[in-house]
Amino acid sequence: MPTYIYETIVPEGETPERFEVVQRMADAALEKHPDTGAPVKRVIVPVNIGTRWSEIESKVKSDRKLKGTGLTKYVKSGDGTYEKAGGDGPATLSA
Repeated sequence: MPTYIYETIVPEGETPERFEVVQRMADAALEKHPDTGAPVKRVIVPVNIGTRWSEIESKVKSDRKLKGTGLTKYVKSGDGTYEKAGGDGPATLSA
């Protein structure tokens, strides 16, 4: 089941409270805080996507291990030219 983020509706200048609720997708959005009864709205937040320190990168410690992950690493070697440092793929790429 997805986790939804809600925020209390407060007067301008006050800090709203944010909280998470696990709900079925078919459930209606909450209108009141489950504990306080304060009015709330569902908040849309960006998806958390792994970047530099993602799980797969933490497992890949060297260029030699890239082949097993299905990834290929290229290093810039000149103006618009990249050479393969590890993994499968062509030896060079040019833009």
